[in-house]
Amino acid sequence: MKVVLGRDDLAAAAEAAVKDSGEQFERLAVRPVHKASRGFVDGNGPDVCELAIVTLLQAVAQDRPVLLLPVTALGRDQHQTLVTLGRLTVEDVEGRSVGVRAWSQTTGVWVRGFLTEQYGVDLRKVDWRTYEGAHVDGYEDPSWVTRAPEGSKLPADFLDGRVDFGIMGNELPADDRVRTAIADARRVAAEWSAATGFTPVNHVLGITDAAARENRAAVLAAYDAMRKAAAAAPTAAIDPSGFEGLRGPVTRAAAYALEQEVIARPVDYDELVERTCAALGVPASRLGG
Repeated sequence: MKVVLGRDDLAAAAEAAVKDSGEQFERLAVRPVHKASRGFVDGNGPDVCELAIVTLLQAVAQDRPVLLLPVTALGRDQHQTLVTLGRLTVEDVEGRSVGVRAWSQTTGVWVRGFLTEQYGVDLRKVDWRTYEGAHVDGYEDPSWVTRAPEGSKLPADFLDGRVDFGIMGNELPADDRVRTAIADARRVAAEWSAATGFTPVNHVLGITDAAARENRAAVLAAYDAMRKAAAAAPTAAIDPSGFEGLRGPVTRAAAYALEQEVIARPVDYDELVERTCAALGVPASRLGG
């Protein structure tokens, strides 16, 4: 079983469980993990892959043989990732330029959802700039989104003032001028999570349909071990693993993605559950449902 995981604790747990089941295990050295996404979705990569929620949703919307293995690899607050320089605030977003690495980037999907829900922003009245495409072939940005010139980089464009706002998580540049566009963003994020019952999730685990059907015992053993490891070191206040734990964040992310033309058709959460259960030959309760 070939695996791409960013977290060492999840990888160690999965390796021990898979080997105990009698199967071979190989952790592929891919960093950052999103570089494995395209090959995984195309069927030319690992059997199990840490995957952004939106990449999973796009793959399922295109009926690719990719399944959700319900373990959260990364979850975090997102309100603080909308940043600006100077005196602009979230109230100034309409009519201004906002850069995001990719329209399909999960952080961007979450933030745009907050903008519409909490601040009444009409996304089509924003000058959106993207810098790269999706990890799923066949997807194109909406017609009302502009691709930055070839070779452009979001952090540089942001610091040089070529975009008014940026949506950046790990790629946020270290500069004393940078501040959150949403005042007291961490408090706002905490209140949002308290109201919804979950922290936004960025990365889950994906598995190919073929691997799930051919290595059922090993996959289930790896799932049990990784879910236990994730619960011991959650990336958010509550680890939302298992089918029921992930229902809230994945459902909300899918709704945002559909509204933002990130996916071409609705992806119902129960569709994800049914696909995985059918391949593994187990009821939803076996995977925390």
